[in-house]
Amino acid sequence: MSNQTAVTEFLLLGFSDVRELQILHFIVFLVLYLISLLVNILIITAIALDHHLHTPMYFFLMNLFVLDLGSISVTIPKSMANSLMNTRSISYSGCVAQIFLVFFFASADFAILTLMAYDRYVAICQPLHYETVMNRRACVQMAASAWICGSLNSALHTGNTFAISFCGGNMVDQFFCEIPQLLKLACSDSYLIEVGFLIFSVCLASSCFVFIIVSYVQIFKAVLRIPSEQGRHKAFSTCLPHLFVVSLCLCTAAFAYLKPISSSSSGLNLMVAVLYSVLPPMMNPIIYSMRNKELKGALSKWIGWRLFTENKMSIFLH
Repeated sequence: MSNQTAVTEFLLLGFSDVRELQILHFIVFLVLYLISLLVNILIITAIALDHHLHTPMYFFLMNLFVLDLGSISVTIPKSMANSLMNTRSISYSGCVAQIFLVFFFASADFAILTLMAYDRYVAICQPLHYETVMNRRACVQMAASAWICGSLNSALHTGNTFAISFCGGNMVDQFFCEIPQLLKLACSDSYLIEVGFLIFSVCLASSCFVFIIVSYVQIFKAVLRIPSEQGRHKAFSTCLPHLFVVSLCLCTAAFAYLKPISSSSSGLNLMVAVLYSVLPPMMNPIIYSMRNKELKGALSKWIGWRLFTENKMSIFLH
């Protein structure tokens, strides 16, 4: 008979047992986390304050960056705290919260990326219908649907995962609570229900990915017919980065959740988890703003205005 004991906490995988490397991990993740926070908040603020950017594309971008802020804040701070305090533990309730939030932000994030592809398709392939199709009310409803679907999907997976009894110990072979690693600790075949739901979720995400690919095929066909080289450049500069981010997210997440649990090393698990959970939230603001003149202009204007205001206040106070 399986030895079933109540699990009150889990032990996460550390990046190293060497104290100096733990401190290095803390410093590196802290710098990356602060940079990500700063860049995301700057872009969200710039979009919110510049009325020229109050368009469907930037509305969905702002939703994406808000989700990215939440996503990176779920896993990184706990990992940094564990490295700093030389511990690996996370409470049972903390693990439940991590699973729910990781799935929520990932699901909503991918839904927003799909909506962004649809927005670009309508803008480039059906420009005469754009204002009618992508009106303010429709955009708000689509974004709200993405957040609601994300929360429902997350609740389903979290409930299924923690309805399972754990008797395989409490060692999670990942730096945050991840469903495939928790399923390794299951007492019986009851975890197969959650495996089925995971496969369904990946298939659903893959269908969204196919929709995105088809949308971009149509977009690229339309772009190649644009006589203006500047117009083609603008279209490609907003579409190609989007396609890169979507591909990176889906491929790494699918690998992490569909591969046989015992088929890879802890080092590979860590690398894949960083690729799908840490890298996209950090890279999204850079990718989307790097070749976007409107967004860079709004950022420059807002940062310049802030510096001007601070200098003016400093002169007044002196």
